[in-house]
Amino acid sequence: MHFIWSQALWALLSLPLLIILYMWILSRRRSYVVQFSSLQIVRGAVSWRTRYRRHIPPALILMAITVGIIGLARPTATVTLPADYMTLVMAVDVSRSMLAEDVEPNRIKAAQAAVKEFIRELPVDIRVGIVSFAGTAQVVQAVSESRTDLIEAIDRFQLQRGTATGSGLLLALATLMPDAGINLESAIYGESFTRGSSSNSAPLEAKKPVVPFKPVPAGSYSSGAIVLLSDGRRTTGPDPLEAARRVAERGVKVYTVAFGTPSGFIPGYEGYSFYARVDEEALQGIAKITQGEFFRASNGQDLQQIYEHLSAKFRLETKETEVSVLFVGGAAFLMLVALLLSLWWFKRI
Repeated sequence: MHFIWSQALWALLSLPLLIILYMWILSRRRSYVVQFSSLQIVRGAVSWRTRYRRHIPPALILMAITVGIIGLARPTATVTLPADYMTLVMAVDVSRSMLAEDVEPNRIKAAQAAVKEFIRELPVDIRVGIVSFAGTAQVVQAVSESRTDLIEAIDRFQLQRGTATGSGLLLALATLMPDAGINLESAIYGESFTRGSSSNSAPLEAKKPVVPFKPVPAGSYSSGAIVLLSDGRRTTGPDPLEAARRVAERGVKVYTVAFGTPSGFIPGYEGYSFYARVDEEALQGIAKITQGEFFRASNGQDLQQIYEHLSAKFRLETKETEVSVLFVGGAAFLMLVALLLSLWWFKRI
């Protein structure tokens, strides 16, 4: 448990003083009674039950004050709650390196199978969009709730030359936030990323009202996320880490998956082959910058397990939540019980 305003806990040091004050009041009252009464008569008139239960209401009040002070410190706890995610965008690498056969039957087919299963396992109320990227990026399927349309879109993947990871990431952001004024052309063609409309924006975008954009904390956007899968190193388009910073400014988390093994290679021209090694460092950087997570999959089974983990994450998520109201409610309950017992037993508060 953590406390947002931990300074309030210093007030707990006053509790021993309250106990001392209570004992002093009791001693004063006892001495007063002894002065004007026979001690034997007083002891005979007061039963042992009365003598002991008279301390219960003050003890409950002391507990209420303790719990109230803890509530004043604004405690937080880690709790599991239904996830707020409403939209996910899958960004999938479709460069020719996905033909590598270090993953059976090859990387692209294993990735397609895993992404399909991931989409099937997602809650039905989560909308999904699909972006593919190679030398350029394109929207394969706009955000949709139709699992049939999404799965058919995955089958339409076409491998191309090049790997524009930054373009894929920016286009995924534009797909996730269609009304944010993000320049789609700059994302698709790997040009400089701009906010809102600009001189080279598409005519349709230029007609939209431009809303001043103020960066938000990384990872603070709770309504959507991006899942990016890549098996290669960026060869064209904007720098992936710079693109990640732009995504982080919108508060969107990016979950990155590095797919493949160091020994993966694909056949080239005239009998030559070349290695298709994943750029784990860049993918780790993207996840770190956007407050997402990085995963590594060296085979189809690993990829399935990663997507199963993400599917569960998008159903339920662990959050650090303020629980002050529980402590304040507990303090109020203890105080009420103390007052009721005092009225019932002693006819006074």
